[in-house]
Amino acid sequence: MARTESDIVIAAPAPAVMAVIADFESYPSWATGMQEVTVLTTGEDGRAEEVRFVLAAPPIRDEFTLGYRWEGDDAVAWSLVGDASMLTAMDGAYRLDRLDEDATRVTYQLRVDVSVPLLGMLKRKAEKVIVDTALKGLKKRVESRGV
Repeated sequence: MARTESDIVIAAPAPAVMAVIADFESYPSWATGMQEVTVLTTGEDGRAEEVRFVLAAPPIRDEFTLGYRWEGDDAVAWSLVGDASMLTAMDGAYRLDRLDEDATRVTYQLRVDVSVPLLGMLKRKAEKVIVDTALKGLKKRVESRGV
């Protein structure tokens, strides 16, 4: 299945960007639509392996759990685990490319499927809005921390 992909350059080193991505508990303060986020399990490295989300980003309102796979400060990928009421799939990834010591290109890929019928064009448009909003929020959060 096709994925929606976009990228943004953030004025911070990759470890600082990944630290914000990995700080799930703070998502409700900066990630649009995230009402609640709870880390359910963590790996030996201390990073989340399963995270429960309560999302209210019309037209999607759902509770779901994502499973995460980390590649140091270079990438993280996730997929839907368990049941959700509206989502039937949510697969995504952040890939971080170091441009220099103070700049990182973040590429976000996302594929979402829902239980209600949607035209492919509408689904891709919704994914694009989610991806672009997430990247802008991530950039603002990282750069406001002054790292």
